[in-house]
This record gives sequence, structure tokens and C-alpha cells, in this order.
Amino acid sequence: MSPVAFSGPAIGPVPVEFILFAGVLVGVAVFHHHTLRVAVYGAIVIALYKILFSPFKAGAGLAGFGLHLLHEWVILINLLLLLLGFALLAKHFEDTEIPAVLPRWLPDDWKGCFVLLVLVFVLSSFLDNIAAAMIGGAIAHTVFRGKVHIGYLAAIVAASNGGGSGSVVGDTTTTMMWIAGIHPLEVLEAFIGSGVALVLFGIPASLQQQRFSPIQKDETAHPPVDWTRVGIVAFILIAAIAVNVVVNVRFNEVSDLFPFLGAAVWVALLLSVGLRRPDWSLLPGAFKGSVFLLSLVLCASMMPVERLPAASWQTAFGLGFLSSVFDNIPLTALSIKQGGYDWGFLAYAVGFGGSMIWFGSSAGVALCGMYPQGRNVAQWLRHGWHVALAYVVGFLVMMAAIGFHPDTVPRGSAAPAAASPR
Repeated sequence: MSPVAFSGPAIGPVPVEFILFAGVLVGVAVFHHHTLRVAVYGAIVIALYKILFSPFKAGAGLAGFGLHLLHEWVILINLLLLLLGFALLAKHFEDTEIPAVLPRWLPDDWKGCFVLLVLVFVLSSFLDNIAAAMIGGAIAHTVFRGKVHIGYLAAIVAASNGGGSGSVVGDTTTTMMWIAGIHPLEVLEAFIGSGVALVLFGIPASLQQQRFSPIQKDETAHPPVDWTRVGIVAFILIAAIAVNVVVNVRFNEVSDLFPFLGAAVWVALLLSVGLRRPDWSLLPGAFKGSVFLLSLVLCASMMPVERLPAASWQTAFGLGFLSSVFDNIPLTALSIKQGGYDWGFLAYAVGFGGSMIWFGSSAGVALCGMYPQGRNVAQWLRHGWHVALAYVVGFLVMMAAIGFHPDTVPRGSAAPAAASPR
């Protein structure tokens, strides 16, 4: 069935869907003790509205909704499997006892807090950002004795998202660019912005954390490192990386047909059960957080976003703020289709921008499953102010250092065939 152009009700130039979605986001921000209900009910209301009054991109009514779900199910199930799987992975990592011995090597003051953020940043450059954030959260739980400041939680999320922004295997959005024919080196420049941002948010967040609950000066008494669990963690991560590269790059024509990445994580988890049993008790809590994120992703997917403003540095800059409340996967897909971007700038914007609000990225939702106190937009913005500031400064540094130049024209793009030289 060919896509149906938007023809639903609007208030002035604004489709009603956007107003409903804005109401959901406001509800999540205000009723932070009931975020799951707000997100689920919001998705139901928007779906019913679309079925009754406004066509989906794939068609109208129940048939259109069915086709829409058929298009989105791989993304939704992939996210569900990754969020649940990495929750178990993080517990596996915590139980290796490696976090307990880290104080032996980490500095004893705020610089130790900063080194931990650098570690998360580096891990995320080749791991999924959810995994990097969860591992960082597991380490923080040990070295800060379970007391982690909200500002530092925001910094962990920002480090995981920033670290993946310059690597085509570090984030779903950059992998999408790679699949579309964009050279990895064109995305690499995002590390300029995210590296500057890491310093700008990392130092204030580390000082916040050190005042709130200082990092352990000495390692605690603990059992020996469980090398079997270390092997399990490595096996799961290697499986995820291998599948991400093989399926999404070598066989990208089938990547939209099945949630290969999430399935790979779970196959690796189940194969290792005989060696060490995962903490299955974590799944109910992780499932609630997953349903919350999936509800928001489903809401975002139903928005009638047919096109973005003309590609420019201003548009890329604005997409960073938009990605803090809007799923960055459809934003990236639209940007690739439109063409005309400097892909390093776009990768930085949509990758790092989601860190500004706790539900703006899957890494933030996953980490707040471990630390429920982070599910408070007002407190996240108040104590994580340095993340938004770092985003702006990092973007401006990129502009001053290299300037905005359109790069490779992706496959299927509507942009002219010739890209501007660097």
C-alpha cells in the first residue's frame, strides 16, 4: 500500500497528533511518579485518535494501524530485548566483583568520578550505549555505595550517548548512516563536539557526586573476581557487536525483518545460564521501564512528520533539542532521506541531544530503571544543567573548528547527487 499523505485535523498549522504527544510529554514531566501510566495511556489515546480521525503513513483506520505496527515491530522488539537483556548483563558485571576492586586504580577524589565517565564514554564508542550506561551504573552503585547524584546520572547517560555519537558501531543512528553509504570518517568528527562536552559536563557532575557521596578511597573486602562472569559479559557483548556489524552492514537488506541484535543478546544470555544464573528478579522492573520507552517510541512513530526543515547547521542544532523528547531513530531516517547534512554534526546532535532529559534516550530510560530517583524531569534539568550547556558549547566548537559542510549523499536521499567537498 502506498503511503498516505497527511490529511488529518489540525489546529492552525499544527496537526492534532503533535498536541496530543506534547500533552503526553508534559504529563511524564509533571507526574513523574506515574510515568508508565501516562506513557501507556498516551499511546492508546493517540492510536485511537489516529484510527478514528487521522490516517497513518501506511493507510487509514485499523488496517493502517496494523500496517504501521508491522513496520515498527522490529524496532520495538529490539528495544525491549536490549533493555531487558542489558539489565541482566549489568547485574552480571556487578557480580564479577570488578567494580569492588576499581577503587584500587581510580583517583580518590572527584577525578575518580570523572575517570569513570571517561570509561563509559570509551565503552560506548564500540558498545551499544544502553550497555555502556548500565555498566557505568553498576560501577557507580559500588564505588559510591549506592548513593548516586541525579546530576551524575545525567552525566553517565551523556557519556554513553556522546561516546557512541562518533562511531558507526556505537549508536543505532550512526549505524543507520553507515548502512546508507555514509563513510565512517564523516561521522568521526562528532567526537570533537562530544569530547568537549565530556569535559564540560563531566567536571561539574564529578564535583556534584563527590560532595554528595565521595568515591571509595580503598577497595572493600570482597570475594575474588569471578572470571566466569567476566567471560559471560564479554561473550554477550561480543555477540552483540558481531551481530550489529554482520547484519546491519553486510546483510542490511534483512536488518528490518527481524530484531537480530536483541535476539543475539538473549541467545548469548541463555547459552551462559549453565555457567552462571542471571538475576531473573530484575526483569519485572526492567520490563516496566521498557514498556514506558516503547510507549513513547510508538507515540513518536505515529506523528505525521513527513519532512524536516531544509538541511543546515541550524536545523541540525535544533534536532539535538528535539531528540531529547522525540525518538532519534525516525529523526535520523528523515534526515538521511532528505540529505544535505554534515553527518558528523547530525550524529552529535541526535546522539548526544537525548541526554538532556532522562527519557530522551534508551540509555537514560535503562539507567533510571536502576536508579528510579532519576525519573524526575525537573530535578534532571536542575541538577543536570551542565549536559545542556555542554551540548551547546560542543556544537559551537565544532562550528568554529571545522564548519558545517554537507557530506556524502546517502542512498535514497532526495538531495542533489554532488556533495560539497570538505
